[in-house]
Amino acid sequence: MMATPVTGQALAPDWELDFYSRPILDPDGKKRWELLICSTPVVGPDGRQLGAEFRWLRACPATSVNSIWLREALEQALAEAEAAGLGMPRRLRCWRASMRTMVQRAAEGLGLELVPSRRTYALVNWLQEREREVYPGEEGFLAGPLAPPPAAIRPVPVPLPEAARGQSWTWASLPLEVLAGAGGWEAGFASLVPLPEGADPQALVPGIRLFGAGRALAIAGWLAGLEPVRLEIEADRLVLEAGLEDRWLLGGLSREEAEAANVAFAAAREQVGGLQFLAVQGSESDQRFEGLWLLRDLPDA
Repeated sequence: MMATPVTGQALAPDWELDFYSRPILDPDGKKRWELLICSTPVVGPDGRQLGAEFRWLRACPATSVNSIWLREALEQALAEAEAAGLGMPRRLRCWRASMRTMVQRAAEGLGLELVPSRRTYALVNWLQEREREVYPGEEGFLAGPLAPPPAAIRPVPVPLPEAARGQSWTWASLPLEVLAGAGGWEAGFASLVPLPEGADPQALVPGIRLFGAGRALAIAGWLAGLEPVRLEIEADRLVLEAGLEDRWLLGGLSREEAEAANVAFAAAREQVGGLQFLAVQGSESDQRFEGLWLLRDLPDA
């Protein structure tokens, strides 16, 4: 099977969407709602973003928060993207579980595949940017401490299905300058993210290599459907977070392994913007990747 070039995404990048209230009170005393849409960055052979990022924003009156308004707004965004020569997105990712049904209804009939996923790194970056630089300067900004939302109940991590389990796995780390060339590597399934600007090229990015022998490609295909988000250590377990709230148990760890992994993940958050990677290969000696994902350890909002 021929590898699919990562740069093939350039023809129709995915979109990431957030439709939610912001920390601003409008004159009518209701919270402002915004629809934010951005394209998933296309990564070039040097690890940098190719082309311009599509960003689209509309404020929504609190009294108009419904699937009808959202559908009309999506139609406007699609028309503006087409006018800019950007084409139709292949997929629409939405990470807020509470808004999934409304977004699904709005997307129906527009030719958009809805993917419930927290793999929306560009959108999270944009939201954080607006929270730092835009909202505090708006009239009606709700400054000061707010009542925290109820803490989400995190699902217990469950083992991967037998069909998706590799024969073994190992820790790995790669310098940032090596990962910069990942866009040119052979991979059956791949999803990359732009590398952070200004980071030390020698900084190490932590990750894992999963080995599946003759089943490696099938395992990679199954993992691709999970929408991998990030790796984390929970006590003595290695967990893969994916989709909206899925948590998959990858393996048990010794105390020493868990401590070393936590140190590596903390260093990555500090030095390389939380980058991690997940690779699937047939064996340790293979040069080809059947699956390769760059992940980011970021907050969901």
